[in-house]
Amino acid sequence: MKYIAAPWRADYVKKVFEMKGCVFCRALKSEIDKDVHILYRGRYNFVMLNRYPYNPGHLMIAPFGHCDSIEKAEKDSSDEMMDLIKNSMSLLRDHYSPQGFNTGMNIGRSSGAGVESHYHFHIIPRWIGDSNFMPIIGQTKVVIEDLDTTYSDLKPLFDKMKGDGNTQ
Repeated sequence: MKYIAAPWRADYVKKVFEMKGCVFCRALKSEIDKDVHILYRGRYNFVMLNRYPYNPGHLMIAPFGHCDSIEKAEKDSSDEMMDLIKNSMSLLRDHYSPQGFNTGMNIGRSSGAGVESHYHFHIIPRWIGDSNFMPIIGQTKVVIEDLDTTYSDLKPLFDKMKGDGNTQ
């Protein structure tokens, strides 16, 4: 197997066994959004970068309230989440020009949820050819953009969003 350096993972690996609680709730407590890669805070939900992205621009939208499934969410919260999904896809489309998206939620361990106790929605920009031999043969995923660059590029776009999660 070949190795590609991923230095941003070092802090996580060192702290993984010390971490207590929910990654989303912990991020919300941060006073500096850039440190936790929160791009936008709405009334009920927030948008943040995935720390271990599948592709550049891999976003997650999560509610402020710690809740394990969307069917338990208040209507205002789930309505805002859908608006944030639509607007986030539009912002990503304008900035990265992806040829498609993978979107969705993993609810519960059996579905592959990495964080079972706080539901969240993934938006992953996709391009033809972004899956190549590296993950299959090389057992390595190459991400072409670091998180700080992604954050710096997307933050001004999310700053234009109104408090209701809409850009118009």
